[in-house]
Amino acid sequence: MPSSPVEAKPPPGAKSEEGSAIIEFIFLAVLLMVPVAYLILTVGQLQGGAYAAVGAADQAAKVFVLHKDLPSAHQAAERAVRLAVADMGFDPDAATLSITCDPGCSTAGAIVRAHVQLTVELPVVGSLPGVNATAATVESTAQQKVGRYK
Repeated sequence: MPSSPVEAKPPPGAKSEEGSAIIEFIFLAVLLMVPVAYLILTVGQLQGGAYAAVGAADQAAKVFVLHKDLPSAHQAAERAVRLAVADMGFDPDAATLSITCDPGCSTAGAIVRAHVQLTVELPVVGSLPGVNATAATVESTAQQKVGRYK
């Protein structure tokens, strides 16, 4: 004899759990999506910092070889780095420039190397006052040859 299906009913006084699955899903989705979104923002910030460092090193080397005297060449290269870094939305004070030359900086045919280091802050957290949270330091080196005719 076939048995009839019996519906399970909650005991008297128990709350119904209808609709709680959607709330759990939304809670878990938000809990998991916030770190993923922050990771994407951080990777984007690092990529932007890498582009800024590459552009700053390239421009510093190009500007340096155009000047005849070393003090004005160093000053122009520093300005180029600050401008390139600020143009990409980073703090110009977070970038450092070092220039090396083989054999001499003003000798025709010499190779000038510009090395830029840029400290990249974490997104959102880095803009809070008193918080110094860095994601990484990115570096780039560019070189230019000093021309024969200056």
